[in-house]
Formats: sequence, structure tokens, C-alpha cells
Amino acid sequence: MTTPLPRPLPLDGNAAAGPLAGVLAGDATTAVARCSGCGATAVLAAAVVFRTAMGTVVRCASCEHVLVVVVERPDGTVMSARGCSWVRV
Repeated sequence: MTTPLPRPLPLDGNAAAGPLAGVLAGDATTAVARCSGCGATAVLAAAVVFRTAMGTVVRCASCEHVLVVVVERPDGTVMSARGCSWVRV
């Protein structure tokens, strides 16, 4: 039986500013997004962020639905905002 890895500590949305800067124009922490899970609308700085060696996961502060995933690769930064109904930068 394998032991699961510990879950990374949650950070506030400001922790996503660096990874998102490579994809979004302007200050990513002031971007407003609507969660497609619960419909909550908030600035990304209010989200809950988990950063690991594999990438950055941004979750809704209201329901913990995954809003954005950012992966930094040698050939560029890849972002999925599949969990957002919309994002306003």
C-alpha cells in the first residue's frame, strides 16, 4: 500500500499572479471570474491557490471548484480556465 502525498498548503489568489502573468495581460490578481460550479463572482486574488512542482491550481473560495490550472513548460505556459464561466481582465 502506498502512502498518499500530503496536500499542499492553500495560498491566497495572489500566489497565482506569477504563473498567470505569462498568459493574461495586466495584473492577474485583479481579474474577475465567475465560477461555473456555484456561480460565485470574485477577483482571482480571493481564490484559493495550490502550487506544486506540477503546476498551479486556482480554486473557487466559495465551493472549491477548480477554476484555473496553469502549467509552466519549457515551450511556454499552458492555462486552462475551464472552471470559469467567464474571466474579465
